[in-house]
Amino acid sequence: MSTLDGLKLSTAKKPAHIPQVVFRRNKLSNKLWEQIQLAKSHIDGTSFTVKKFRTVKDVETGLRKSVEVNKRLREWWFKNEAGKVCVSVKYGTKIIELAKGKHSVEVSSADELVKALSTIRQAVEAGELDNQIELASSALKAGFRK
Repeated sequence: MSTLDGLKLSTAKKPAHIPQVVFRRNKLSNKLWEQIQLAKSHIDGTSFTVKKFRTVKDVETGLRKSVEVNKRLREWWFKNEAGKVCVSVKYGTKIIELAKGKHSVEVSSADELVKALSTIRQAVEAGELDNQIELASSALKAGFRK
């Protein structure tokens, strides 16, 4: 018996590039994951950091090198006048409209905040917010044009 007999083999190939809508969906899903982890760390009283690489020029040698730094994460949630926690989903600097005229989700506790963010992430991964992501992406692109 061969070692590979226990595996399910297929003829699938990795695509050369992913569609733009899937790329945007994955980007927003990753940002939502960061927000979920940030909310969990606030509940636990710990700190959550994401590392990224930044290229800097060495003053002494003049060579460029990559340095690992902490990524600055901002919370997407805030407290409203009634003391409830509201969370808005952002794509870049644009706030996504979750429903007609509704830009945020109101929750009463930090545990519900994590559940709401997880639910939004599932909706994004299922493709339910593709139109809103496309609108936000178009608005961001328009800001870069002259």
